[in-house]
Amino acid sequence: MAAFLSNLRNTMIVSFIVALVIIAGYRMHYGSFDAIFWQAVFRWLHVIAGVMWIGLLWYFNFVQTRKMPEIPAELKPAVSKYIAPEALFWFRWSAAFTVLMGLILAWDRGYIVQALTLGATEGFSAPGHSFIGLGMWLGLIMAFNVWFVIWPAQKISLGLVDADAAAKASAATRGMVASRINTFLSIPMLVCMTMNQTIFG
Repeated sequence: MAAFLSNLRNTMIVSFIVALVIIAGYRMHYGSFDAIFWQAVFRWLHVIAGVMWIGLLWYFNFVQTRKMPEIPAELKPAVSKYIAPEALFWFRWSAAFTVLMGLILAWDRGYIVQALTLGATEGFSAPGHSFIGLGMWLGLIMAFNVWFVIWPAQKISLGLVDADAAAKASAATRGMVASRINTFLSIPMLVCMTMNQTIFG
């Protein structure tokens, strides 16, 4: 068992196989590959990616950024050259996949326009659409920050692209501020996503 669990790839493959068996059981119990089944699958994928995205966001803010000043100078390259680039890979792609699955789910459920207009297309008569729409916009802003502010800044500050010391310091500050904005937005976004019984109930 220890040999199996020591290999992350094998652990995740088996985990997804177990999940697919459960999904097959859900399908057998439910009896159809209809829209409701696919909505459940999209919601599952949306949540998986979202957990990774927000988990890594909180790791960066609650652990890495906060503890980096305490790490001895000779040990910092281990974080900046090995850990941070790998974490940023999963961070940005989980953000993209979370948004993609969320938009597919909203499209499939038939409320994407109502949500993105915060219910304006219905004269604001559907508070559920306004609520989930606010969560979607917060998520879109956060994903934009990931791809167009945080990632470009981190490439500079981590030395993945050539830059002088002043540019690296400026990029590090820019990336930290955008990451902190995302941390700030993450909690209200999760309120909108998890408490909206009108859409997901």
